[in-house]
Amino acid sequence: MTNVASRYLRDRVRRWRTGSTEGQREVLGVLMALVAVSFVISLTDYNALPLTSYFVWLIVGMLLLRFWFLAVMTTWTACAAVTAMLLEGPVDGPRTAALITMGVAVALILYQSSRQRSGLPSPLSEALLSELKDRLQSQSALPPMPEGWHAETAMIASDGVGYAGDFLVADLADDRRRLELVLVDVCGKGLGAGPQALQFAGALGGLIGSLPPGDLMQAANRFLLRRGLDDSFATAVHVVLDLHDGRYSVTSAGHPPALRWDTAADVWHIDNARGMAIGIEPDPELTVSEGVLGVGDALLFYTDGVIESPISDLDSGIDWLRRVARDAIRDGGPVGSARRMIDRVERGDDDRAVLVLSRTGGPSTARG
Repeated sequence: MTNVASRYLRDRVRRWRTGSTEGQREVLGVLMALVAVSFVISLTDYNALPLTSYFVWLIVGMLLLRFWFLAVMTTWTACAAVTAMLLEGPVDGPRTAALITMGVAVALILYQSSRQRSGLPSPLSEALLSELKDRLQSQSALPPMPEGWHAETAMIASDGVGYAGDFLVADLADDRRRLELVLVDVCGKGLGAGPQALQFAGALGGLIGSLPPGDLMQAANRFLLRRGLDDSFATAVHVVLDLHDGRYSVTSAGHPPALRWDTAADVWHIDNARGMAIGIEPDPELTVSEGVLGVGDALLFYTDGVIESPISDLDSGIDWLRRVARDAIRDGGPVGSARRMIDRVERGDDDRAVLVLSRTGGPSTARG
């Protein structure tokens, strides 16, 4: 019997989590029944459940019900509370204040619910945002690198909200000899950029590894242009790395210049790949740079939030990052360097992301 009841309850909760009309009707019915029981108790002994106690049902309804179901629930609750008060005795000063407070509370609860763009109650909206965050983070997961290579990333959303417009997608070939990465910074920041970043990440995730770098960027550009929005553009940097001999190519689309760590010279060099942001023109100008990573060398990619500052220009920001990145590599090598770098960035109103690719050993012995 206990197992049957438990399964029934889990099924009802699962149905409510879907936000379906059927699930909402069931929750509404239960809450209205509980309000009716409260009403009976109030008629029997008003001091046990006065008008103010019905605020609990208003809050529970706000947490569990969509707008129109909540409108029914609040009306039902307010009517029960007011009727119980009127039947109990005359309305004096304190009771008048309680009635006014009840009316204001109902109006505020309905207003808040009507502003939910998802159409779902607050807990379900929060769950939806949490899933969005999880998917963005999974899109940005780096594949396990073969022996002799290390890759890591660190990201912080604007103002620490947990949702960012910076993301990366990666593809490691089946033979583990070729790594392809795209780091993207979509227009916007934080929570406002999250949905666009998720949609764009899904599109790039389906294309990476299937198209040459130039064609991939062109396809991404067409995707953003088809959206037809004024703020639907992004900067991106695409890198293809041969994990056998260390050869790489970098294609930039309006992104801050990559940095290359030269372990022999103990300096970060500025890469010369430049280009136009995607999502603005049908045929953006993209430039490509090529090179070879030796043992101990590394590539550093980052978004503009890392180097931008209201009191300095981009060139000064890049010089600052070169110093910070040099210290990060010197202090502990490539492992943990991305986090050490981004921890030096002041929290601000833009998203920040850092990606480090480093060669830690000789030629890879990966086999297909």
